[in-house]
Amino acid sequence: MKKTIAAAAAAIMLATTGAAQADAQVKVGVLSCSVEGGIGFIIGSSKDMECTFKRSGYKSEHYSGNIKKLGIDIGVTGQTEIVWLVFSASSTKYGKGSLAGTYVGGSAEATIGVGLGGNFLVGGSNKGFALQPWSIQGQTGLNYSVAFAGLTLE
Repeated sequence: MKKTIAAAAAAIMLATTGAAQADAQVKVGVLSCSVEGGIGFIIGSSKDMECTFKRSGYKSEHYSGNIKKLGIDIGVTGQTEIVWLVFSASSTKYGKGSLAGTYVGGSAEATIGVGLGGNFLVGGSNKGFALQPWSIQGQTGLNYSVAFAGLTLE
């Protein structure tokens, strides 16, 4: 059962990655987030986060947010750091506050002491942004998660 769910999630992530990369041709900047530690409740979790968006030639922007997962999410994690490259279609207009909005996609992570994870999310204002298909994520704890993810930035 676990292998089937993991395979399905991986297939969805790969299928979505191709479509998003076709539209997301311009690197806009880097989004760095600190996610609060917490407990995965077997079928999901919800954690608050604080983020900084750095765009070349502009002042850094601050965002507050929340990431929710629905799927297998078992364990306990300490504070997690996630860094995404942010891409946008060349036709997308963006400015201060443009990353605010809702992003959806998939998430996978494994932690035994120290762990890594990946998150693929697409959305934002006018659904015009893609957060790098595989984010760099570092965390501590004991955790296993393969889930659909939703991120809200304000």
